[in-house]
Amino acid sequence: MITKEQVAALVEEKIAGTDLFVVEINVKLGNKIEVFIDRDSGLALEDCLKVSRHIEGNLDREVEDYSLDVSSPGVGRPLKLKRQYFKNIGRNVEIKLQDGSKLEGTLTAADEEKIVVHTRTKEEVEGKKGKKWVERDTEVPFDTISETKITISFK
Repeated sequence: MITKEQVAALVEEKIAGTDLFVVEINVKLGNKIEVFIDRDSGLALEDCLKVSRHIEGNLDREVEDYSLDVSSPGVGRPLKLKRQYFKNIGRNVEIKLQDGSKLEGTLTAADEEKIVVHTRTKEEVEGKKGKKWVERDTEVPFDTISETKITISFK
């Protein structure tokens, strides 16, 4: 069976010296290989092709058959690395916190310990009738985050 370590070594060999980085590598039953890579300046199809060809050139289908998918993580996949947070500043996010609560807003900043999310919610405001829009910046430490996904709005 092809191992995750084998695939990771091939990917790292190919991307060494570039600004490409590995987000996740999975090797599932039946040698279904998934490689998710990204780049700080935006991933191109050619980047995925180069990594895919390098892996294919170093694994022998005659010895062991496999399927291979090399792609960007995509919008539906959770952010895995702090580096992805830096790259996605300015985008809308949905965050699930470890206490079970959710936070939706715009990722406005990130550092090694936390992120900052700008939220806009309708809330009761003392001395005002009805709910009013309230905007605030919320600091969220990385160790309180369970999952973060980029969201797309079609409004």
